[in-house]
Amino acid sequence: MKYGYIRVSKEDQNTARQVDGLKSLCDKLTIEKIGATVKDRPKFTALLDRLKEGDTLSVWSLDRAFRSTVDAIQQADKLRARGINFIIVDLNVDTATPSGMLVYSVMAAMAQFERENLIERTKQGLESAKKRGVRLGRPPALRPAQIKKAEKDINAGAESVASMAALFGVDRSTMFRALKKQDNE
Repeated sequence: MKYGYIRVSKEDQNTARQVDGLKSLCDKLTIEKIGATVKDRPKFTALLDRLKEGDTLSVWSLDRAFRSTVDAIQQADKLRARGINFIIVDLNVDTATPSGMLVYSVMAAMAQFERENLIERTKQGLESAKKRGVRLGRPPALRPAQIKKAEKDINAGAESVASMAALFGVDRSTMFRALKKQDNE
């Protein structure tokens, strides 16, 4: 069986281009109107579950079915392992043919290369920022002056941890952690 998957991001977007490109290649089309970054795409998941060995899944372009090239490569690997052919129409890639597998393999290698480069650049950037004294991560919820005031008022018995947390607009657990960190410094 030959299946086609069509996706548009919004309800009012037109699927005609994808339908026209896939209808002659597929026995059945699945159309989903949902953003690509949404993790749960129920129609796509149901289609993947329905595919059996010997079936073919066609998409008009990678961005219509997958969040990224890496996602596409991983899904294509899973399909191949299940004996399911995968076609990317606009790239003329058919994993059932030797030339399609070659293009797919090159794409997989490039995606892996880019992923590893991205990880390395991120590590280098973080290390460089640390060396320059840049504070990484989420900013502190409380300023040092607020922590000192809270500690002073709580130790004097004038305020409770809960009241100081409410005063500064943080959760009690945040106040406890800040006071504990202050004690350890």
